[in-house]
Amino acid sequence: MRVLVADDDATSRVLLKAMVSKLGHDCLVASDGASAWELLRNNDIDVLLTEWKLPGMDGTELCRRVRGETTDIYTYVVIVSGLIDAEYVLEGMNAGADDYIVKPFNPLDIQTCLVAARRVTDLHRQLARVREQLEEANLELLGRSLTDSLTGLGNRRHMEEDLFNVHARALRSHYSYCVAMFDIDYFKSYNDRYGHQAGDEALRQVAKCLRRAVRAGENIYRYGGEEFLLVMPNSQVHEAVAAAERLLHAVKILAIAHEARPTPPQIMTLSAGVACHLADSKRTISDVIGHADRALYVAKHSGRNRVRAAESELS
Repeated sequence: MRVLVADDDATSRVLLKAMVSKLGHDCLVASDGASAWELLRNNDIDVLLTEWKLPGMDGTELCRRVRGETTDIYTYVVIVSGLIDAEYVLEGMNAGADDYIVKPFNPLDIQTCLVAARRVTDLHRQLARVREQLEEANLELLGRSLTDSLTGLGNRRHMEEDLFNVHARALRSHYSYCVAMFDIDYFKSYNDRYGHQAGDEALRQVAKCLRRAVRAGENIYRYGGEEFLLVMPNSQVHEAVAAAERLLHAVKILAIAHEARPTPPQIMTLSAGVACHLADSKRTISDVIGHADRALYVAKHSGRNRVRAAESELS
């Protein structure tokens, strides 16, 4: 362990350092509270052996700082003093000390103290590792809860959380944003012809293609079934239409065979509907998605494999 001895008495410092070093520990020394605190801030100190009364900053104040300002590593604090009054002992413990040694001390006192210190600091390290593992597990679970298991895209919950934030920023900053709703054309016919496993694989391929086709600042999500939603912060309708057409083209050149569709081309395609929340608009998130959904309906009923913007965006 790394031990810091803080004592204004030179003889005590020498004795303590000799005892600590003989027990196989690395030992640093300080003659006052300020220099002890500087060493604590710049080194990973496992054990602090501090005199009760130090120049400038006494042992209890040093202890309070250790407990209040250092969190990465647990430092076991021992007050070393010739004062044996129970009131002083209690004050030190209330300040955060773990142990108390009365001068004059002997090597067995120091050895016993350091055995206890190792046990406590090891436990704190184990707890820190467990806490870190729990935090990592929680982050992984959160990621899974926001990810569509089939496609790896953000799921609807993820989309709702992100779109809520985009909408809130748009209201604060008075800028517009757009969404595009996509639907795979004749996907039911595809499943009927090729089977649901093939349908799942097609969804994965389309999702991978969409993820690669989106640009910085854009986010694509699986909205549900064969539907996807693209969120485009700080964008105008013409930019959103161009982005949607880019994604339609990317999927089209995949050339996934779809011989069950009643109209050419005999490959998998998308239809898309675009809607915007204009700066200072009174539209809600539901309004924007609803407009995109209706624009998608128009796209599908005017031939599919195309993009349509909501009529309100074109007026």
